[in-house]
Amino acid sequence: MSAISTVFRRELRSYFATPVAYVFIVIFLVLSSAFTFYLGGFYERGQADLLPFFNFLPWLYLFLVPAVSMRLWSEERKSGTIELLLTLPITMWQAVMGKFLAAWSFIGIALALTFPLWITVNYLGNPDNGVIIASYLGALLMAGAFLAIGSCISAATRNQVVAFILTVVACFVLVMAGFPLVLDAFRAWAPQGLVDAIAGLSFLTHFASISKGVIDLRDLLYFVLMIGFWLYASAIVIDLKKAD
Repeated sequence: MSAISTVFRRELRSYFATPVAYVFIVIFLVLSSAFTFYLGGFYERGQADLLPFFNFLPWLYLFLVPAVSMRLWSEERKSGTIELLLTLPITMWQAVMGKFLAAWSFIGIALALTFPLWITVNYLGNPDNGVIIASYLGALLMAGAFLAIGSCISAATRNQVVAFILTVVACFVLVMAGFPLVLDAFRAWAPQGLVDAIAGLSFLTHFASISKGVIDLRDLLYFVLMIGFWLYASAIVIDLKKAD
């Protein structure tokens, strides 16, 4: 655990060592506000809640989270510091977990800084705060799943741009799998069991369930397994490519 903590602190400090982290957070907060109050039709709906924010969040994550994950391992491999990291008295799994938890915490900090939106809707009305808390939990878990996929793809290439593009594509597929238009297209010819299986693979399906305030063990298990699988894959890819 101390080894994971060491890597975690090193990585988290590195995010705030340059202005890039602050620019990322500002962009995230500006876009979150714009999606909530303007594109989400907050005022036209006449209802004080954060539904517009959480409806747009998967699409916001689709570009911003890969921008964080693309540097997790690509930068280490390109600069050659991955060899130095792996010579430290830590296991591959500890290195993967430490870097992932640092990136996840960074996204969590950005997400936590949207609290003025929560305060605003409570000032303007009487929202169901239980639903909002559940939605934030779902948002954090979904960010973790995005990051885990990005970690694996970042480990497979030295090029950060390639890692970014491939992560966006992979996450887009997993988001769109639960989109009504996609499911309706499959319903036209596929059996219901296949349609349900496709919907079950989607971030959108499980996040939508949690954002309604229903914390189902199956949804939590989906995100935990998704994160665990892709982090395990990350460790395997790094081990295979560490000599490259």
